[in-house]
Amino acid sequence: MELESCTPSGMNLAYSKLHCRRTVTTRRNPNVLSLNNLILRRDKFMKRMKHALFFVWCLMLLIPFSAAAQQGKTYTVSVVPQVRAAVVYERWSPFVRMLSKELGVKLKIKTYASIPDFEEALMRGEPDFAFMNPYHLVMTQKKARYIPLVRNNKSLVGILVAKKNGPVQSARDLDGKKIAFPAPNAFAASLYMRALLKEKEKINFTPSYVKTHSNVYRHVKLGTADAGGGVNRTLNKQPRGVKNALAIIYRTPGSAPHPFAAHKRVPKSLRKSMTRAILELASDPANKKMMGNVQLPRPKKANYRKDYLPLKKLGLEKYVK
Repeated sequence: MELESCTPSGMNLAYSKLHCRRTVTTRRNPNVLSLNNLILRRDKFMKRMKHALFFVWCLMLLIPFSAAAQQGKTYTVSVVPQVRAAVVYERWSPFVRMLSKELGVKLKIKTYASIPDFEEALMRGEPDFAFMNPYHLVMTQKKARYIPLVRNNKSLVGILVAKKNGPVQSARDLDGKKIAFPAPNAFAASLYMRALLKEKEKINFTPSYVKTHSNVYRHVKLGTADAGGGVNRTLNKQPRGVKNALAIIYRTPGSAPHPFAAHKRVPKSLRKSMTRAILELASDPANKKMMGNVQLPRPKKANYRKDYLPLKKLGLEKYVK
């Protein structure tokens, strides 16, 4: 609606019409205002959509590069050296090759000369994947933090062996004697065993750390140690002449066995794929011998809180070296 305001001031009508001041006022139409708001909202929405689509497009571009980077990286697999490094490599190579093929990633075995060397590497978070003793997993939670993927379904039991038909027939015969252990922190064969002998059996003894389980059994057979700590599996793997010369005189209670674990830096997707691949390999009867060689004949998913956290309650910290 338009309003005109003129002041003739004695001028003729024509002049007034020519020189009058015209004021135009427009009332706001609510329908027009609403339409303008809708247009503004539409523009803002379209702008946000463009940003969102650009973000998604960038993510889509990154996915192939991320997958390619994962395929191009070489992941290390390390194993606690209960036996010589050459034997570790021989037993684990077929398993690691099959996993590499199944997963489409590069895997490389990295061996260590002794259990203490392996422990130091774990504390540094060196291996990407590692097969370690149960208490190693507990120890790594403060620093390197490894995540257990699978473990065997059978409990781990430590054994104490002495020379068959020798003077040592029970743990009580070892008071004041020399006992060989693979390493201070070898869980069932040494750490747990020493704690039980000291606190439960009240035995005073001299420990000797000889680096591997195989060395323990040889020392006992040769008489350079009165007894030695190990586990059933490593004893059964010894040559017949060594195995038949020894007798088991003491056992620890059972616990969750060695876990195959991944460092926390390993992508979650790869950790899941690794777990699935190991379980699938074990389900094939053709792989029975191979899975036995890597101490996972019947693997199952592992859980730190359920399987390994209870080990902290054993109070073994004072025996860790």
